[in-house]
Amino acid sequence: MGIYLNPNNVGFKEVLAADIYVDKSMLINELNKCIDKANKYVCVSRPRRFGKTIATKMMCAYYSKGCDSRDLFKDLKISKAESFEKYLNKLNFIAIDVASEYQNANEIGEMLKDLQTKIRDEFKEQFPQISFRENDTLANCMLSVYAKTGETFVIILDEYDCLVRNSYGTELYSDYLRFLNGLFKSEPLSNAISLAYITGILPVVRDRVQSKLNNFREFTMLDALQFAEYVGFTEDEVKPLCEKYGIDFKECKREYNGYSQNGYDIYNPESVIRCMDTKKFANYWGRTSTYQVITDRLKHNFKGIKDDIVRMVAGESVKVDVGMYLNTMTDFVSKDDVFTYLIHLGYLAYDNENETCRIPNMEVRKDWHRVVSVTDDFSVTDQIIKASEDLLQQTILKNSDAVAVALDQSHINVSSNRNYNNENALASAIYLAYIHALNHYNIYKELTTGKGFADLVYVPIHNNGDYPAIIIELKHKSSTGKALQQIHDKEYFHAFDYYKGKVLFVGINYNDDKKHECEITEFEK
Repeated sequence: MGIYLNPNNVGFKEVLAADIYVDKSMLINELNKCIDKANKYVCVSRPRRFGKTIATKMMCAYYSKGCDSRDLFKDLKISKAESFEKYLNKLNFIAIDVASEYQNANEIGEMLKDLQTKIRDEFKEQFPQISFRENDTLANCMLSVYAKTGETFVIILDEYDCLVRNSYGTELYSDYLRFLNGLFKSEPLSNAISLAYITGILPVVRDRVQSKLNNFREFTMLDALQFAEYVGFTEDEVKPLCEKYGIDFKECKREYNGYSQNGYDIYNPESVIRCMDTKKFANYWGRTSTYQVITDRLKHNFKGIKDDIVRMVAGESVKVDVGMYLNTMTDFVSKDDVFTYLIHLGYLAYDNENETCRIPNMEVRKDWHRVVSVTDDFSVTDQIIKASEDLLQQTILKNSDAVAVALDQSHINVSSNRNYNNENALASAIYLAYIHALNHYNIYKELTTGKGFADLVYVPIHNNGDYPAIIIELKHKSSTGKALQQIHDKEYFHAFDYYKGKVLFVGINYNDDKKHECEITEFEK
């Protein structure tokens, strides 16, 4: 048993001892399908605090010959899988936390050399019958064991991209490429590896390192495929937690859901657990990172990036080409590269089918609001957001003039001259102007009714009378009266029969002079 080679299962014992544990052990079943096959090279990338390290601790406990973990897994899902017995504590296991090595290195330039020296010493101790040379690399040690005994290895690099993010272009980075090349592109060593698993925030870098890791299959925030349910918490996992800890599930979904993957609704696991612990909804994940990573990227000021960000803050999805980004921290050449990077970091969510990105949930939206508030180019957007609380109150008071003036500014802010008269642009402008309403309402665009589609519907989260429902109908070069008449004639208020109470009908008309008209009436449902 060693630190790196065939470690024990203490790390996973601590995970299981936590007050909240969500069983993700069937990840092992998926990995077992890859062992000793052509697809045995697996790269799983996820944002910070999405369970990467917990997964590697579980894998260590399961595969490592340095421990007996049968009792740890006896009540977990994997224990019922057909492959469970086949590999349980039967493989040599090498675990390297690249981030820890980097942070704890006495001399950064000597990091890889020192790491391989420590691992080589463990090989000497665990395989005394084999002669290792003093300068043997990790790759050579593994190859020697395989040649003499036929034993194979599972190797994990947790936070593999740490050196990509922190040392790109340096001598250490070049040394790292050679290290990766020796591990994963050596044909003789390939037979000694039963499974290679690397994980990080970014997927495989696609410049010079491409040739070093192009044999890895990637499972990312763009498309996690069969690993989707192991990226974060699924809805089926969050619901029982909410029931157990007395948390409003619908509110939990609004706050922490949003990363749709392969048919699963994915929740931020860090935030869900903290919410269960504290019984409060707050921005927990943002405390473990910083919105500075967004503002740093916005400094590039690529063409169209400001307009698209305003649209996303206003609730829209925008098109993104994720195929060009090289997965580095320096090679940003377009807004698409920036958005793809932010998808990998969790600040945006990706719709694989429509090839669009958006802000995933309320928690992350708060970070975007902070970005807007400190970035000069978004000063008007920030003013609109800060004024949105007052605008909601003025709407409830049926102050139609205040609504019209607010929309004059918001509509211009989210629209270019080319798309100003697009109804979707006005819908986004309204969403931005009323963004404070997200704290109190579920908001639906083009909500299906029995006789058509209501443009915008605001339904109170809590039907306690504090806030009325709001139906907004939009018109261009028409009249507010016709907008209100359409709400009545098509009975849009039947779209939410479960709601009882006051409903405000808001008719909005805008003309080519970029002036808005508003009329508000009240209806008791």
